[in-house]
Amino acid sequence: MGRTTLNIDEPLLRRLKATAATRGISLAALVNQLLRQALAGQATKKHYEFKFGGWVSELQPGVDITDRNSLFDLLDGR
Repeated sequence: MGRTTLNIDEPLLRRLKATAATRGISLAALVNQLLRQALAGQATKKHYEFKFGGWVSELQPGVDITDRNSLFDLLDGR
């Protein structure tokens, strides 16, 4: 097993130590567990692809699509 030095913020280190003590494992074991989980979570993320479903539109009699205010009136049911 390799060794390295990490600079961990004090509040985070206190939380890690408390969690390790609660679980009854060493700090190193806890950090290894958390790193494995984080790396495994990255690998399982799927790429999301948005599929836009269009619609068919038809010209409607009496509707002027260049007149914004009358379009809003029609949409509001006026």
